[in-house]
Amino acid sequence: MNRIAFQIVLVWVLGGFSAWELWLDDKPVHAEWTLKVEGKTFYTDDVGLFSASRRLSLREDPTQPVVDITNQGDDVVIEPVVTMGKAFTSRLGLTLIEFRGQGFVFADHSPFNHGTYGLRVTQTFSPKTKISLRYHYGPNLFLGNNKEQRSGSGKLVEERVSTHFWVGTVEREIAEHFRLRALARYGLRLYNDNFAQRDTRFWTIGPHLEWVFGPDMKWTMGYHYERGLADGRNQPQFNDDVSYINHYVTTELRIPVFERTLVELALHYERNNFTSTLPDDKRHDANENVWQGDIEIQHRISNALQLNGGIQRSQRKASFESETIIDINVWLGAAYEF
Repeated sequence: MNRIAFQIVLVWVLGGFSAWELWLDDKPVHAEWTLKVEGKTFYTDDVGLFSASRRLSLREDPTQPVVDITNQGDDVVIEPVVTMGKAFTSRLGLTLIEFRGQGFVFADHSPFNHGTYGLRVTQTFSPKTKISLRYHYGPNLFLGNNKEQRSGSGKLVEERVSTHFWVGTVEREIAEHFRLRALARYGLRLYNDNFAQRDTRFWTIGPHLEWVFGPDMKWTMGYHYERGLADGRNQPQFNDDVSYINHYVTTELRIPVFERTLVELALHYERNNFTSTLPDDKRHDANENVWQGDIEIQHRISNALQLNGGIQRSQRKASFESETIIDINVWLGAAYEF
């Protein structure tokens, strides 16, 4: 989907939601716009793994595309995020529509610059039940210069991928302070022509459990099972099938340490079992293990302004690689909500 087509779809969807709002209730009881602006400045020691590390969480896209080329250098990265939302009430309850735009701007490695766009609709039917639908679009992400295999020359060329996925969740309070969320996701990863055999269709299912045990105190656990099927499985001439079965487990804890200061801790584990049956493919009978830990401190200056800072360390080891790859990101940032 090119940029113009995406804009047309976005306008059509937003227009449809406005019409839906009026159809539900021609006199909404409540309607308001919100705007949240965020910014972070990162130092990363591996620009090739930065995007995959930043999205390894329940709220993002934990199963990123395979990255063959690592150790591509360190850099400073700026992340601007804008989230615009509209909430209104209707006969169904509270409806929230949100649009989110996110960017990553690299100081010295500009080919890695990229943005993502998302649209989410959340419908709360009662204090105990809500559903959410989300669309994510990440165009033209640069993964590095990689050896292409379609021509047989093995020359280094740019590898890029565009990602689309759709997510649906159903959330229900199953006991006092405990909420259970069921997730289902379907997506596409579409590569540039030199790596078209890696085009992948994937689907994900999984449960999330959330325990709110005090003011600003929350513990979350989640598991995802994902199956990805790449076009390369039917193209043996390229010996490049990135199909996989993925198991993702995470736990996150948020606790206050002072009156206006919170700490968020997270531990993520990901296991990729590659399912290539091509005997000359390096991913034949191969696997990859990823561990990542996050620490973020959030300090609220006012009801509208929040400061944050953190550190993130990940390590990944593929069975066909001799070394464990380490990636570290540190950041400072702020968020302001209008």
